[in-house]
Amino acid sequence: MAFTVAIDGPAAAGKGTISKAVAAHFGFAHLDTGLLYRATGARMLEGSDPVDAARALRPEDLQRDGLRRADVAEAASQVAANPDVRAALLAFQRRFARLGDGAVLDGRDIGTVICPEAEVKLFVTAAPEIRARRRYDELVDSGAETSFQDVLADVRARDARDMGRADAPLRPAGDAVEIDTSDLSIDQAVARAVAVIAAARASG
Repeated sequence: MAFTVAIDGPAAAGKGTISKAVAAHFGFAHLDTGLLYRATGARMLEGSDPVDAARALRPEDLQRDGLRRADVAEAASQVAANPDVRAALLAFQRRFARLGDGAVLDGRDIGTVICPEAEVKLFVTAAPEIRARRRYDELVDSGAETSFQDVLADVRARDARDMGRADAPLRPAGDAVEIDTSDLSIDQAVARAVAVIAAARASG
């Protein structure tokens, strides 16, 4: 039976980086579930109905260009608040979670809704100002014109929307291990996650 690792957390906390590193370390498959919503949001921006877009989503849609754009991220947050979109993407994620020997899924409701039976649940977080600085640096490096205050406002607005939505709000699962990356290097954060997962695998 596959070993599932559920990693949740707010935007720019580091969960994606940690998830990729953990998957590579253990040889597990990896799914950035945020890309499902970004791909659906991108289709919505092009004029598609978000529910229809979610139902028609294919794995290759997750490889399309532009999914990291700020407007797509905003659209992704909007469609993620739609319960019909979330329902359409649920089966896709659950199938992935039991692939091969193991899988790592990162998102906002993996440990609470998508894979509540996951063998390991992590909640990766950081202070809003830290996360905004990371996102701001990322946007500036990509050539985008913005201000730190605008990015911070966006981070806080997205947190409020993700945590306040009625369907699958962002919150740690009751048995999740929290990793606060505010004062951690990438290597330190990955090491903590690897240690938690290795301990769980060793205990059976």
